[in-house]
Amino acid sequence: MDQLNQTTHRFILLGLSTTPHLQVIFFLIFLIMYFMTISGNFLLIIIVKMNPTLHSPMYFFLINLSIIDICFSSSIAPVILRNTLAKDRSISLLGCATQMYVSLALGSAECLILAVMAYDRFAAICRPLHYNTIMNKTVCFYMAAVPWSASFINSLLQVTLTFQLPFCKSLNINNYFCEVPAFIRMSCGDTFLNEISLYIASGIIAMCSFLLILISYIHIISTILKITSSQGRQKSFSTCTSHLIVVTLFFGTIMFTYLHPQKYTKFALNTTGNPDKIVPILYTTVTPMLNPFIYSIRNKDVKNTLFNQLNRKQR
Repeated sequence: MDQLNQTTHRFILLGLSTTPHLQVIFFLIFLIMYFMTISGNFLLIIIVKMNPTLHSPMYFFLINLSIIDICFSSSIAPVILRNTLAKDRSISLLGCATQMYVSLALGSAECLILAVMAYDRFAAICRPLHYNTIMNKTVCFYMAAVPWSASFINSLLQVTLTFQLPFCKSLNINNYFCEVPAFIRMSCGDTFLNEISLYIASGIIAMCSFLLILISYIHIISTILKITSSQGRQKSFSTCTSHLIVVTLFFGTIMFTYLHPQKYTKFALNTTGNPDKIVPILYTTVTPMLNPFIYSIRNKDVKNTLFNQLNRKQR
């Protein structure tokens, strides 16, 4: 096979559909979801900044999550919106590498921050008397800084390995954004090192984060069951259920995309309805949109702050 010169060619994002009326529908859906993601997360950040009583570790990590969601969605959604209706769906090598690097780093950071948030809730519910000592400012800083740093370092490694692969005959990407698994399937070379590296990194980041969340919630639920008030138990279980739904949705789709064997889907580039192209929609657009609502907008402190500010403006 003739190896294509990656430095002089542009990649082609095939997108979700080539049917005109479906393209319009997808454009409107993604536009609404992107608007809700940006507005919901920015609103959360503003509310937390305005209310000093919300300056606690839990909301510190929520702000980190909101920043990740805003940047994560912004690294993908504008490209989707442009390519959904545009005739020219090409993207440069640099543009594709940049998008892959940023989206992979932020997706990894979200996994780790979600795990940190679960640990914070564990400390608050299961170790309330020692909470301020366990989650002091220095600890919170490092618990936020380490996920960000580790995610961007891992992303640099994965992107570097990915763009060293040879791509033959076609530079069509069977996806709506530049993602490592799609490039592994495109390559005509030996992808063993790339797949092993991807599995190890995904296993450490996604699986370890998910296990930490699971263990934290096992302890949280065990503590909640000891609460004598049925109303208090019901309220706590409701909060835990909401968190676990989003966590399961995010981690389930992430692990499906990054931990299942790539070689079995390597030649399914023209398959319509390919789950390798559809599943990422859940963690790239749906989860960032839902996070501010499920993790914070339902919180009474956040809602009271919002209502108080609205009442002040009306006076």
